[in-house]
Amino acid sequence: MRLLSANFLALLFMCAIGSVFYVWSALESRLERHKRGFAIPGAALPADLSSKTFRALLAVPVAPQRAHLGGRNVTDHTVGSRHYHLNGYNKRRSARKGGSVKLGGAPLEDGVFWSGRLEELLPVGFSEEDAREWREKAREYRIVKLETGCGRISNQLATFEDGSKACVRYGINADQVQGEILTYYLARLLDITNLPPLVLSQLSTDSEQWQAVRTRVEGLQWSDRAVVSLTQWVSNLTGVVTPAPLRQESSGLHPGLKQLWNQSAAELLELMQWTDLIMLDYLTANFDRLVSNLFSLQWDSRIMERDTNNLLRTPRGDLVFIDNEAGLVHGYRVLDMWEKYHKTVLSSVCVFRRTTAERVAELHRRRDARTRLMEVYRDSEPLSFHLGFLSDEHAALLQDRIDTLHRHILHCKAKYNQL
Repeated sequence: MRLLSANFLALLFMCAIGSVFYVWSALESRLERHKRGFAIPGAALPADLSSKTFRALLAVPVAPQRAHLGGRNVTDHTVGSRHYHLNGYNKRRSARKGGSVKLGGAPLEDGVFWSGRLEELLPVGFSEEDAREWREKAREYRIVKLETGCGRISNQLATFEDGSKACVRYGINADQVQGEILTYYLARLLDITNLPPLVLSQLSTDSEQWQAVRTRVEGLQWSDRAVVSLTQWVSNLTGVVTPAPLRQESSGLHPGLKQLWNQSAAELLELMQWTDLIMLDYLTANFDRLVSNLFSLQWDSRIMERDTNNLLRTPRGDLVFIDNEAGLVHGYRVLDMWEKYHKTVLSSVCVFRRTTAERVAELHRRRDARTRLMEVYRDSEPLSFHLGFLSDEHAALLQDRIDTLHRHILHCKAKYNQL
């Protein structure tokens, strides 16, 4: 009897230890995701991956065949906490209409496009001129301080000599920084200006830019000559909840949705930015945003009611697309795991910004997405040859997704053109 009691107590003790370990693991994971409510993928993945966390997915070994320009170490920028600074976020844009102001006309035109009036009201997020000025500064100014504040300890918040800040991404592998910077330039090709500007920098504690933080760099055990990214830091951002038309209980965001005619200009402008976001995330196969929320519905039916991963809002109401590391290179490498969710999210949208759709149509018609992306990347980034570019396989996959997106837009036009 005593032996039975002892065994029973031992079993209870092991269960208690297991429960503590489970809770601690969950807390640790949530902290690592910057307390932004990210539900870890895992439930419906293949058996050999079902227990892996998102960070484990990012660490999936890189295929032996690398990109053309040569790869390098790198980064995991981002501004995990909602303090992604900015010096005058889009100073030259027009004022955003208030939340209760009505559009004063139909929100849509030609069936599936946001109206020209509405698109005129959409402010430029990070203008090309401001981005160019910031990139020039970020390449030249000395970094005088490195500290935590951009999520994981492997990322650092850098302060420049003029007091401005940037997030330094030093990540698991080169896929992350490639995905981040190539997504930024792809967005520029599509005229999507919601992504903060970033530049590449090569770590060298002997250089004038990094010399003042040599001790900190050495303490972090960052590899000398590694390529990292510096991303403009924007402050005073808040979380963004998935709008009702894009939640699982809705029929989707389409021209037949009567709700569109009752919303304010500000609400419609936010929905317009969501449609740009969904198009961009589909092209880059970025699973670490709305797709991950959709995946998490399997065990969390209220995930869509919480803040969306890697999406923040400025005090003026503009959306900021952050942490795009999972796009393109890595997103393509694990595409088989996530493609059905990408297709589901894309199929939920049949309203588009005309300018974005026209850029997609042009890339489809000319079939030169690889060439144009490489050109703008190389022309804008002196360290592009050190970091590398898309492999032939991934470049072909990008063109294929552009073609698929274009066909989806045409399908929506055919379906709703008579409304």
